[in-house]
Amino acid sequence: MMKVFKASMTLNFNYSPPPSTLLPNFKNEQFSNAHISSLCRKKLYREALEAFDQFLEENTNFKVFPSTYANLVSACSFLKSIEHGRKIHDHMLASNCEQDIILQNHILNMYGKCGSFWDARKVFDEMPERNVVSWTSLIAGYSQNRQEDKAIELYFQMLRTGCFPDHFTFGSIIKACSGSGNVWFGRQLHAHVIKSETGSHPIAQNALTSMYAKFGLIADAFDVFTRVVTKDLISWGSMIAGFSQLGYDNEALAHFKEMLRQGAYKPNEYIFGSAFSACSSLLQQEYGRQIHGMCIKFGFGRDNFAGCSLCDMYAKCGHLESARTVFCHIDRPDLVSWNAMISGFSNVGDANEAISFFSWMQHMRLIPDEVSVLSVLSACTRSPTLYQGRQVHSYIIKTAFDFTVAVCNALLTMYAKCSNLNDAFIVFEDMRNHADSVSWNAMITACMQHNQAGEVFRLLKLMLISDFKPDYITLSSVIGACADIASLKVGNQIHCFTVKSGLILVVTVSNGLIDMYTKCGSLESAQKLFNLMENPNVVSWSSLIMGYAQCGYGEEALELFKAMKTLGIKPNEVTLVGVLTACSHIGLVEEGWQLYKTMESEHGIVPTREHCSCMPPAKPMGTLKLEKKAADNVLNLDPSNSAAFVLLSNLDGYRGRWDEVARSRKLMRESGVKKVPGQSWIEIKDRFHVFLVEDNSHPERGQIYAMLEELWLQMLDDGRDPLQA
Repeated sequence: MMKVFKASMTLNFNYSPPPSTLLPNFKNEQFSNAHISSLCRKKLYREALEAFDQFLEENTNFKVFPSTYANLVSACSFLKSIEHGRKIHDHMLASNCEQDIILQNHILNMYGKCGSFWDARKVFDEMPERNVVSWTSLIAGYSQNRQEDKAIELYFQMLRTGCFPDHFTFGSIIKACSGSGNVWFGRQLHAHVIKSETGSHPIAQNALTSMYAKFGLIADAFDVFTRVVTKDLISWGSMIAGFSQLGYDNEALAHFKEMLRQGAYKPNEYIFGSAFSACSSLLQQEYGRQIHGMCIKFGFGRDNFAGCSLCDMYAKCGHLESARTVFCHIDRPDLVSWNAMISGFSNVGDANEAISFFSWMQHMRLIPDEVSVLSVLSACTRSPTLYQGRQVHSYIIKTAFDFTVAVCNALLTMYAKCSNLNDAFIVFEDMRNHADSVSWNAMITACMQHNQAGEVFRLLKLMLISDFKPDYITLSSVIGACADIASLKVGNQIHCFTVKSGLILVVTVSNGLIDMYTKCGSLESAQKLFNLMENPNVVSWSSLIMGYAQCGYGEEALELFKAMKTLGIKPNEVTLVGVLTACSHIGLVEEGWQLYKTMESEHGIVPTREHCSCMPPAKPMGTLKLEKKAADNVLNLDPSNSAAFVLLSNLDGYRGRWDEVARSRKLMRESGVKKVPGQSWIEIKDRFHVFLVEDNSHPERGQIYAMLEELWLQMLDDGRDPLQA
């Protein structure tokens, strides 16, 4: 045996090994699998997938270990790369790799996170066995991709199979419930969490806190939050965000301060964002600056999320330069950050800067969204700047935003504010097929603001036969138009409509009707409507007092004022204008001056030009000198007041001081002040025709002026002077 052994030893010693390519590739595969898994553990997911592709190119029979498959599938989940996910899954199936439930759950989770629900459901349905992770993966996939109904349906299927949810399941299904807005189901889930063995886990509790906050049930959210034994960063963040989003800004900042005091956790970018939002709502710029310093200290000075809220805070507080500085320090500002800046400049009416940021954003290859367009339109509306508004309109047409109702409504408002009612009508007519109630109200309000009462009534008739019915906003404008042209007949019809539709119960509608009746001289109707109101407010009282005062019933106006004070209703500026007018009309000079002197001390109202203009003179008939002084005072308060210029001119003319008359008129022209033109109207066959002084806009103006000329000639033939008629 020894000889044989020696011989064999000799033979083996002299044996020449084959080339390395003929050796088994186990060591190479082991190295390759280890390399891919190492990259995944280091979170170098793209590099891991590239290594997988490279190894496949070098060796099509490359064997992947089950653990490596799991790591690769997790990389695809993180990157949400459905292409690589399918490629790896296909390779796994072709290699006949034994798939245990853990690996199948990885694949299921990957398809869910990539949004491929058909693939996820197929894998789920073909699984020979499922555990709580399998169900949770599919529920989470549906929840994360806003398919809440399917997630809820799957949750109930899971319960019917006898599989009990864990804290991860609760986290996913509660998030789905938050998105669905189903409060009843949310409370059911809360009961499930309480009964569950894992219900006390922070993941489940934090999800409940966030859910109740999204439902607007801040007391329930706070109750869950206080019961969390070990609060983590997400617990604090959910509660602070809930307070901030629901308008409990002081509470949000108090909890932010308490979290810092406890010192267990450092705030993250989302908590800083909520704190900045709270400061923004409270206009607490100084407190916001302190938190800004803390944000920089913790390393979030360039963070996008925190930076966006910080920009918004500075912009709303009016510190746009600080907002610009913060914006320029954000690493990669996203669309929300750009919109915050555009909105900030828009809110202060700086159309140039708003449009500049709008253009700059596009230069940075960011596509504006509806918020961007609405903000820049709002800037043009606030300025108002018609030229820039037209430029934005051109962009809207090019990018097809003119099919968006909200944008079209903003265009209507912009043109109306820019005194271009014709373009507003063009926009309205173009969008008639997809207009909403806001569109109708915007157009009717625009006509009302431009003294186009006839158009207000025409649009109301069209609206009544459309799919949209008038609401209290519509009727407020229509009633205002009736008041402007003193049309009692139409006003009575609108009153009947408000009663039939139930809108008479809206206080603003009743107040509008009272004002309309007083301006039409129907004080009895105004008083009856006032008496029927359950809780008349200060506007109701003021409208009636002003109506009685202007119609010469000063004593009745003063009696109403006394009754109003007895009921403890605090007067406003309009109330006191009415009372002072009443004092002036019935000669209560001392009472009027006493009220005027105590306006600020007793009622907290600083006298305005309206109060000054209705002050009774020192003597019943007054003096020209005092009247001239009053007119001068009005001009000091409001240099653009055309009525004061006209009053001064008339006073000087009465005294024969024609040089002063010429000086007043010249000053009026140089100041760009124009006298408000007088207007008249006539109603023919339920249609109103409104005329201004020297008006040439009526479509039948030729026939109208021809008829006037004929009447003029007939009066001359009858021996009458037309100018004295």
